[in-house]
Amino acid sequence: MQIVGIIPSRYKSSRFPGKSLATILGKSMIQRVYEQCKKCSLLSEVIVATDDKRIYNHVLGFCGKAMMTSENHESGTDRCNEVAQKLYANYDLIVNIQGDEPFIKPEQIDQVASLFMDPATKIGTLAKQITTEEEIFDYNIAKVIFNNQMLAQTFTRSESNALTVEGFLKPIPQKNYYKHIGIYAFKTKVLNEICKLPQSKNEDCENLEQLRWLDNGCEIKVGITTFESMSVDTPEDIIRIEAKMR
Repeated sequence: MQIVGIIPSRYKSSRFPGKSLATILGKSMIQRVYEQCKKCSLLSEVIVATDDKRIYNHVLGFCGKAMMTSENHESGTDRCNEVAQKLYANYDLIVNIQGDEPFIKPEQIDQVASLFMDPATKIGTLAKQITTEEEIFDYNIAKVIFNNQMLAQTFTRSESNALTVEGFLKPIPQKNYYKHIGIYAFKTKVLNEICKLPQSKNEDCENLEQLRWLDNGCEIKVGITTFESMSVDTPEDIIRIEAKMR
């Protein structure tokens, strides 16, 4: 199976402009993400998809591979699809890897790709068990609800909404809460199809694009990871991560 890892990276982040180029103990965040991806043996190729020449040139500067994409994409998924459609090689899977998680584990990439050992899988993603009450009630943390077949039923930011799906929460045992880890894998044809879908009401309500896919009948297979994600959203997150690294 031929698999390409694509890292969407835009410059104009609302809370932290230029964060892809922010330095974490002497190395840019995008370089750290790229190098983690290159450790994954299942990826045939790793490409940074960006809309900014500064990021593009920086990636080339550390001998990485990058492609310029449109400034008009509304999501990293759309940016990944543009790259996928431009590639000459016929890849079976596209893995969308977040450009703001400098310490993503290669094992997580392997795990989301392994979901496609089931030929019925069209979209795959990961979730991690929530272990603290703070995370349960954190609106910024998306929660995923899935059934016994490990197929996503819905995604939500509100803990109260997580109570509405049968079989997810019975009187609130924390072990039944799972947060969504924002890595996706797609069959190439499926990625192109979902990028043509119009925004759905549920997506607009929760600001979660994966709800558009579910609303249009697309199944999303969920794998459980034990690795904690460390995303960068603000300059303060850089300070926090550097402190942990030291």
